[in-house]
Amino acid sequence: MEISSKENTQFFSNNTILPVDRSSFKSESSASKGKQSCCGGIKIFLGALSFVYFAKALSGSYLKSTITQIERRFDIPSSLVGVIDGSFEIGNLLIIVLVSYFGAKLHRPRIIGAGCLIMSAGTFLIAMPQFFMGRYRYERFPSTINSTVSISPCLQDKSQSPLSALEKSQAKINAGCEKEAGSSMWIYVLLGNLLRGIGETPIQPLGITYIDDYAIEENTALYIGCVQTVAIIGPIFGFLLGSLCAKLYVDIGFVDLDSVTITPKDVQWVGAWWLGYLIAGVISVLAGIPFWFLPKHLPKPESRKGSSTSSEQSKFINDDNKEQHKSYQQQLKMAEMAKGKSLEFLSSPLNFLPSLKHLFGNPVYILYLCASIIQFNSLIGMVTYKPKYIEQQYGQTSSKTNFVIGLINIPAVAFGIFSGGLLMKKFRINVLGAAKLSLGSSFFGYLLLLSLFAMGCENSDVAGLTVSYHGTKQMTDYEQALFSECNSGCACSKNDWDPICGENGVTYVSACLAGCQASNGSGKNTVYFNCSCVGTLESPARSSSAVVGPCQKGNECPKKFLYFLVISVITSYTLSVGGTPGYILLLRCIKPHLKSFALGIYTLAIRVLAGIPAPVYFGVAIDTTCLKWGSKRCGGRGACRLYDSSALRYVYLGLTLVLGTVSIFFSVAVLCVLRKRSSPPDEILSANGERGTCGTKSRKDNFVNSDHLIQTTYWPEKETRL
Repeated sequence: MEISSKENTQFFSNNTILPVDRSSFKSESSASKGKQSCCGGIKIFLGALSFVYFAKALSGSYLKSTITQIERRFDIPSSLVGVIDGSFEIGNLLIIVLVSYFGAKLHRPRIIGAGCLIMSAGTFLIAMPQFFMGRYRYERFPSTINSTVSISPCLQDKSQSPLSALEKSQAKINAGCEKEAGSSMWIYVLLGNLLRGIGETPIQPLGITYIDDYAIEENTALYIGCVQTVAIIGPIFGFLLGSLCAKLYVDIGFVDLDSVTITPKDVQWVGAWWLGYLIAGVISVLAGIPFWFLPKHLPKPESRKGSSTSSEQSKFINDDNKEQHKSYQQQLKMAEMAKGKSLEFLSSPLNFLPSLKHLFGNPVYILYLCASIIQFNSLIGMVTYKPKYIEQQYGQTSSKTNFVIGLINIPAVAFGIFSGGLLMKKFRINVLGAAKLSLGSSFFGYLLLLSLFAMGCENSDVAGLTVSYHGTKQMTDYEQALFSECNSGCACSKNDWDPICGENGVTYVSACLAGCQASNGSGKNTVYFNCSCVGTLESPARSSSAVVGPCQKGNECPKKFLYFLVISVITSYTLSVGGTPGYILLLRCIKPHLKSFALGIYTLAIRVLAGIPAPVYFGVAIDTTCLKWGSKRCGGRGACRLYDSSALRYVYLGLTLVLGTVSIFFSVAVLCVLRKRSSPPDEILSANGERGTCGTKSRKDNFVNSDHLIQTTYWPEKETRL
């Protein structure tokens, strides 16, 4: 039986493997020699993939930088902005499984190139509402809009107003409702982001596995670290672009900028958010061009030609399992030859479920997946609303916030990711060491995040919202407290938001609610006089003046903002060090023919269970801390104008820390499982093969039996063959 088995094996290798694999590989290799000589191999692919990662990271980070701009432009709450942000992940969800499972058998570079074109189309679509909506309208009292007529904000004498209060209100509603349909244009932003998600889908699973297939094994971690580092450079430019566009008025080129009466410090300010999307779309088109000229296959390194598995993967795939899979492979091929069927049977969709069963039967994979899902919930929610948090907590403008994040915070992340890849290569860290490094970075990162609770600013003094008109702490029913004895004779609306800063350092919701009787100047230089409510905190008998715009935060706030930046940079670096080791842990514990599929399922789970819900429930939680909502022209709640700083800090940082802590427990479980499955060096080097690295003999037997269907569908280079 042993001799006949060897003869059958010899017959099979001579008659089947040579014609199908080697000859086809030779012809394929010779046909693509010209292309490979032009493209320069794996390093050219590495450069092209890095540029694509840069392009997709730039457009994605630019979206994060325009969150508050989109919220104000379309007058929508944070929870709805979270849905828009999550639509990118929904786009990934639609095709991620198909691209990951079947894309590995097609021309991977060209699929990535096609994805870039789709991604650019979605980016252009996001910017389109700007060209179909009406001009941006913000709330301003008539006397501040370059008017030569002095109108009293406190309309005690109705004859002072060109229209009666009722007529003015009705005219405002009618004028606003003509353009109210423009507020639904946010749907195009959602659809564009959805299209971006579809185009981005093939980049990660196909690009990373292409590198892992054709790079020297010891260089894989460094290459992946380089790609992820370049990907982090994208957000640097994305946030800097967001900073530049936030300085420009939204309707720049369409209106006279001298007529704009608000400044970037105003919460109603909207920058030229649409301009950056046009730039990002052009970059995405350029990034996809090289992939149309890259070959389907690259020559494998000499060290990996004789084996389809890496040295570390072989530790998690037992020797007897390999022999059995070879036997199954040979028997199946003989059976298919006898039936005259094509080898394409092996790539049948029927193999999808067994492959899925194998992945979820791998305890390391499933535990690491759970840890990643929860950690990404924490990180995605934190990154999405970080600009809003800095603006509201420390009183910074959108432009400065994006500049700080792009120039200080993001480089720390890039350096951390690169450091992780460098450590893996320099110290030749194995899978167990990668798990330890990933766990340690998460633990110390979230520990540092705890200190940010002590670095928040107190609420600004806003009369009727955070303090009463008499200087005491505010009551629960804040809307009723907007009215006081000092403004009881004024015809004011509680829905307006046109803040002014009194000389007593208190912000008032509007000049009318401050009881101002007169004004001087126009536009940004308007000064209000005889404001009956401004003097009540110190001297009720004396009326005082006020200027346009809210008052600045307290004197301690700039110093706390500096401390926040320092801790935030250190935290970002610490958390990022574990990024590359985590990728290596994921790749090395999965069989080579399932790498693309495993990365696809991993990405799918992150998109569905973290990328989509995290921005939404973070947004809902942040909305609960709003003290003053804006009002739409035709009625209904608009965007939030003022947040409770203390509540915002506890909700934002608290959610981030709770989720991060839970993910650490799963990371500890991953480390425990890896310790049990790993063996001492003397067992690895033993020749009798009685013990393997995956556990006991019974575990090995179960492992082999459960993978029967998967092993029969494997052959070398399955991922890169049609």
